[in-house]
Amino acid sequence: MKRLYYLTESIDSAEEISNDLHQAGITDWNFHVLSKDEAGLYKRHLHSANYLQKLDIVRNGERGAMIGFALAILVTWYVVSAEPFGSQLNGMVYAAIFGFITLFGAWMGGLVGLSRENQKIALYHDEIESGKFLIMVDVKAEEEDKVREAMARRHPEAQFKRAGSTFINPFKFEHSHA
Repeated sequence: MKRLYYLTESIDSAEEISNDLHQAGITDWNFHVLSKDEAGLYKRHLHSANYLQKLDIVRNGERGAMIGFALAILVTWYVVSAEPFGSQLNGMVYAAIFGFITLFGAWMGGLVGLSRENQKIALYHDEIESGKFLIMVDVKAEEEDKVREAMARRHPEAQFKRAGSTFINPFKFEHSHA
């Protein structure tokens, strides 16, 4: 799926966009608004972005899992070759060691991600802090042009910022607006 990012100045505009997108068949699952005015979003029944969208939990969790995986290979290799617990260990013990270290890495990465703003959202941090509303619309790739045309026609006040993917790549760094 593609994620379209729009910035708008007012909550009234965000509400009108929400209503129009809902009429066009875009559900709340595919429409999210990010603002520092969470109470306003709640009052207007606008679907606010969730923690997985606001924070870098998933991306850092994936990175932590990869680091844990590499470390698990090394530790498991050491336990197999050095036999610090004796030579009669069951294969499940090796699998448990491997799994524990990998999952521990993912957990630690996720905790780091809790303290970091999602890198895709961070591009618009200053605008959101100044009171603007970031609208994220998830669409199928074949519907992207239709939604962009409808937004440009019906909501010229909403500034199109970029089109990205909903896929989270742990290796990609977002640097600037499109």
